[in-house]
Amino acid sequence: MKRAEVDWPVSGDPRVWADWLRARLAGSPRPESGDFPFEQEARPAAVLIAIVPRIDGVSVLLTERAAHLPTHGGQISFPGGRVENDDDGAIAAALRESREEIGLDGCYVRVIDTLGAYYTVSGYAVTPVIGVLDPGFSLTPSADEVEHVFELPLQQLLNPSLYERRWVERRGLRGQTHFIEIDGYTVWGATANMLLMLAAALGIGGEPVDVA
Repeated sequence: MKRAEVDWPVSGDPRVWADWLRARLAGSPRPESGDFPFEQEARPAAVLIAIVPRIDGVSVLLTERAAHLPTHGGQISFPGGRVENDDDGAIAAALRESREEIGLDGCYVRVIDTLGAYYTVSGYAVTPVIGVLDPGFSLTPSADEVEHVFELPLQQLLNPSLYERRWVERRGLRGQTHFIEIDGYTVWGATANMLLMLAAALGIGGEPVDVA
């Protein structure tokens, strides 16, 4: 397995990971990115990239969307959704949506920072919010929105060399997007691309492989 060379913390302490992430992100560029083509008129949205430090390894919290949903049903995503008028910005929206979708209490989330917006083909400008979870949190997924919640290893998800660039067609548009397969799960599209945005902001090297 190809690995990105990074001085990962050897700790399951969320305080250590929060400090490490803040130090790595300090002063790093936060460029915007997006699906093809770049959406000019986009509705604001936010997702939570929740990092879970554990003694036996560090992971990222992900959801499988309910199959009946009209958009992105069955796909793997971060908890999140539209920024509503009552939300005090992207961070508040990501925390509210995480509570509504998976029952995550915001008191367990150490908010670290945000990345540049990611523009989706479905017309959203999504702000990824990076957070570290404290021990003791519990989850109650909403059956209306989430099939189930699971975790995948952080170091693999943030290793660009493990990703493939594949050609796909969505909404009549053909272009390339990123895929990564881990433990029987396929993470692709906006979720994969936002993970690569985080890897770039953290200064993690590596290049996805092009697949014809």
